[in-house]
Amino acid sequence: MRNSQKGFTLAESLVVLSIFMILSLVTAISLKPEQIVIEDTAFFTQLKADLYYAQNYAISHQHEVSVVFTPSEYKYTMFLRNGLPPIVERKYSTNIYITEGTLPLYFKFLHDGNVNKFGSLVIQTQKNDYLMTVLIGKGRFYVTEK
Repeated sequence: MRNSQKGFTLAESLVVLSIFMILSLVTAISLKPEQIVIEDTAFFTQLKADLYYAQNYAISHQHEVSVVFTPSEYKYTMFLRNGLPPIVERKYSTNIYITEGTLPLYFKFLHDGNVNKFGSLVIQTQKNDYLMTVLIGKGRFYVTEK
């Protein structure tokens, strides 16, 4: 009986492995810009949900809810009063920068859902700059690309 071993040589295996690594690298590089878009979308979706939650909390519990952005710590907090645990405390990506515009980095939702201050905050991401505008009356807000 002949002992016939069929298989690949080391050179053939290295060629296939090299091709696989090159294709994997190209795929990973092409997905990086998409990650930035996903990160931005996730941030704005979460921020809007948290702001709606704070507004609804203020209305349903008949208490003022303070919203405070702390850019140096990359977080925002929503709370009733100092000394009490926050209703929402959320950290966000270090690729996102929030600065004052015509609105300071804090405002309150009043017991009826209105805000005590109005104006715009500037939100900078790696890809774009945005304005988050809080309107006078009814506490409405929206985000637009700058």
